[in-house]
Amino acid sequence: MEQFIYHIPTKIYFGKGQIEHLADALKPYGNKVLLVYGGGSIKKNGIYDCVTDILKENGFTYEELSGVEPNPRITTVRKGVQICKQKGIEVVLPIGGGSTIDCAKVVAAGACYDGDPWDIVQDASCVTKVLPIVTILTLSATGSEMDTFAVISDMDANDKLGTGHPLMRPMASILDPSYTETVSAYQTAAGTADIMSHIFEAYFSNVQGYMQDRMAEGLLKTCIHYGAYAVKHPDDYEARANLMWASSWAINDFLKLGKVVEWTVHPMEHELSAYYDITHGVGLAILTPHWMRYVLNDNTVKKFREYGINVWGISSDLDDYEIANKAIDQTAAYFKEMGLPSTLTEVGIGTEKLDIMAQKAASALEHAYMPLNAEQVKEIYMAAL
Repeated sequence: MEQFIYHIPTKIYFGKGQIEHLADALKPYGNKVLLVYGGGSIKKNGIYDCVTDILKENGFTYEELSGVEPNPRITTVRKGVQICKQKGIEVVLPIGGGSTIDCAKVVAAGACYDGDPWDIVQDASCVTKVLPIVTILTLSATGSEMDTFAVISDMDANDKLGTGHPLMRPMASILDPSYTETVSAYQTAAGTADIMSHIFEAYFSNVQGYMQDRMAEGLLKTCIHYGAYAVKHPDDYEARANLMWASSWAINDFLKLGKVVEWTVHPMEHELSAYYDITHGVGLAILTPHWMRYVLNDNTVKKFREYGINVWGISSDLDDYEIANKAIDQTAAYFKEMGLPSTLTEVGIGTEKLDIMAQKAASALEHAYMPLNAEQVKEIYMAAL
């Protein structure tokens, strides 16, 4: 295990009714708030009214950035930055899922930067200061409520890029699982696939991390146990609570500390949603089993054997490859059980852009678990059709 510094300073308010702590969470950082949210579902389910009432009652003033897209655009980020600079915003308050929080993170960084916020997306070293961020989570998926990362798209250039900086980690996050009970079955399933993919990216690593891998397996088993259940029983609080907490711990650095982790499936999926604007978790669910089959070889089979035995409960008496293939088959079957597509064709993706997507994805896969070139990435895309 390698050396690391552990510092995850986000204060978490977890559980039903934790919105009562919103004013206390905001007060240390200022009184001028930017509310950031998406398509308006928070107005239908009452969260918006609850939040704005708390702000008014406690002497906060607020501006709004609404309409954040499922794959947040740099154009929306620029609008938010402009509001922050014009109105003297002191703290940024996203209400929503990962897309809203990602957008808010780059808005908060861009508000303290003189250049175009796309510079920050392309090069996180441009970040020297970030407005404080307090989040209210309404979808369990990306883990943005407790991590340092954001993914932003420039749809004009078909670029979807990840960026990250320690200062982008939220200062506090309110995690009320009941807020996710109105999330659709499809988005619940996609969110579960996203959580699992984050764990896979840390789990399948070329550096040993025995303790981290046992924690990862526990989180994967949690997702498998509760994801399909939440799809069928959307108002089950225990299922929603376990998924929400797993979402945060899947990507808050805990699983990768002490290990070198180079992500593989995420860069491949980012190209799909950059060109076709599909739901991120859906793309991950489609690609993951095909990637697993592609990288299964004599060097990786022991890890897949471990995964099959410890996560899926497959008998250790079987041959290594039989265990590995059964584990991959069960992974694919699980995503299908939750109602997610299993092919790119089902989400409207054909062969016309595979070459350019593979080329762009491969640029980030030089040091992956199994390094992939553009031709190999294209083969995985082709297998997923």
